[in-house]
Amino acid sequence: MRMFAVVLLLLAGALPARAVEGRVTGDDLVEIRAVIHRQIEAFRRDDARGAFALASPGVQQAFGSPQAFLDGVRMAYRAVYRPGKVAFLEPTILSGDVVQQVRITDRAGGVWLAYYSMQRQDDGSW
Repeated sequence: MRMFAVVLLLLAGALPARAVEGRVTGDDLVEIRAVIHRQIEAFRRDDARGAFALASPGVQQAFGSPQAFLDGVRMAYRAVYRPGKVAFLEPTILSGDVVQQVRITDRAGGVWLAYYSMQRQDDGSW
């Protein structure tokens, strides 16, 4: 499974959760949420390699190294890097990709919405 978190203010053009049905199974959703959880846990441990391994090939190419990826998330996505609470919301479909919405409460009590654009890999994993 590979993904990268993107915190957005607005997600235009997303389809409702019922549109996800038929595109992904319940097992897919369990797997998607597990990989997001694993990456968040890797961020909490400062495990650059573990977090980077769960990023999409395009994100890996853009950052070039596990440490650059971790540093980028630390600087630009602090709530994802060190969340207080994490809650999975309904997934959507955007431009053909499954997008898992995650409500993150930061350590100061601020609430953020993170949108994880998930891509199924050639081996069938997310």
